[in-house]
Amino acid sequence: MKSVFKVTALTLALCASLPASAFQQETHRRIAIDAVNFMKNNPGKTNFAKLQAGLNKAGITLDQFATAMGQGAYDVDDFADTYLCGATTGSCVLAPVWGAAQSIVKYTSYWHFQNHTAGADVHGNPFGGYNYAKLTVAGDIDKLAATWLVGDYLDDGPGGLKGWFGDSSKYNSYGITEARYRHGGYSTPQQYADFETAPFQPIDNLAQYWFQQFLTKPSLQSLGFVMHSTDLLQPHHTWTTSARNHSGWEQWVNDYYYSQNLNDSALVNAALADFTPLSATATDIRPLLTQGGTYSYQNGGIVLSSTDQNDRVQVAKKVVPHAIAMMVHVLNRAAERLAN
Repeated sequence: MKSVFKVTALTLALCASLPASAFQQETHRRIAIDAVNFMKNNPGKTNFAKLQAGLNKAGITLDQFATAMGQGAYDVDDFADTYLCGATTGSCVLAPVWGAAQSIVKYTSYWHFQNHTAGADVHGNPFGGYNYAKLTVAGDIDKLAATWLVGDYLDDGPGGLKGWFGDSSKYNSYGITEARYRHGGYSTPQQYADFETAPFQPIDNLAQYWFQQFLTKPSLQSLGFVMHSTDLLQPHHTWTTSARNHSGWEQWVNDYYYSQNLNDSALVNAALADFTPLSATATDIRPLLTQGGTYSYQNGGIVLSSTDQNDRVQVAKKVVPHAIAMMVHVLNRAAERLAN
């Protein structure tokens, strides 16, 4: 039976280094707010007029809108929507015992990857999400997590997958969360029966779900959730690993965000041209998001192996402006909906 005291060294290592929520929550907030501010400061080359018109119609100020976008981007890491259940006990939890301390990642973060090292997945996505069995740059944290979670399964509701001694289903993560991010692809509960081979859906599908919700019934919350897709500009999430300086890099970006002027409007302006703009009637934003993922994969890999200040500055001044620019493109499309 799994014990909460199992492998003390493993527990300590994970407590010290697991947080793998890509850009830190505060960085997500800053990127979303900076995207709104870029539109405000560049009305001639963005859809700011329509955005402002839509907000005026709804009685929402631009500052309120920017705050809501930042908060929504921040909140996605706190979703209580993904339970993994013990292979032996059948006990279903949102995070492992070594994640009990504040700021430690929850299992929901496994939906926040787009693996550009492995290509298409079993669901039919052109790029899959986190799947330990498909990782090509797995590091110590990936391996330690897989050791701890071996045989653990995704909660698929009462009467579904079980542990040796039963099933204490808390939330049908397969029937709710995975289904939301499936978008007509192929999935079965059995695919999620063992953590070490579970093919989690990619983050662009998460963003697409919430963008569809926004198009159907516009809300600041659902659009804010889409803003979390800037994870795609964090290289660890497109090379796909929870290790290899992952937490150190995200902390560095947060620490140097302003002192290194990572949100430089001139760099954001240049980055806009590296994306194909969404049409005024686009309903699928995933092609745009995949362009962001491709960019970080092609331009940010060095931060997986180097902690050199110059290397980090060079990468950050590419990926952060591109994250802001990608969100400007999303907001340009959202403005069309808000104005109608």
